[in-house]
Amino acid sequence: MKHNEISGITVDTAMEIHKTLGPGLLEAVYRRILAYELRKRGLHVDEEKPIPVVWDGQVMDIGFRADLLVENKVIVELKSVEKLAPVFGKILLTYLRLADKRLGLLVNFGEELLKDGLVRVINGQLE
Repeated sequence: MKHNEISGITVDTAMEIHKTLGPGLLEAVYRRILAYELRKRGLHVDEEKPIPVVWDGQVMDIGFRADLLVENKVIVELKSVEKLAPVFGKILLTYLRLADKRLGLLVNFGEELLKDGLVRVINGQLE
C-alpha cells in the first residue's frame, strides 16, 4: 500500500472519530480508538512505537515514541490541544528523519473542525 493510500484512510478514519466524539478527550483515547479502527480496516498499526536515536554508531533508546506507525510507513502523531504549536510539526519531521520514514500526519483532535488540525509532513520523496 502506498503512503497516500495509508494517509487517506487514516485521515478519513480520524474524521469519523472526531465527528462522533468531538474535541476534548485525552489524546490516549483518540489514539486507542484510531488504532482500533485502522486495524478493523485491515491496516497494521503499532502504538507508541519507540524511535531510537543513533549517535556515533550507538543506539540510544531515550524515550521518543511515535503515537502510531501505520503499515510501517506513516507516523501519526496525535494531539488534543486547542491550537497546534509550530514546534509539533518540527518534532514530527525529526521523528521521520530518525525513523527513516517519508510521511507523517499530525492530527489535533482538540480542534472544533478536525480539518483545521491536520498537518501533513514529508521527509524526502514519497513513492
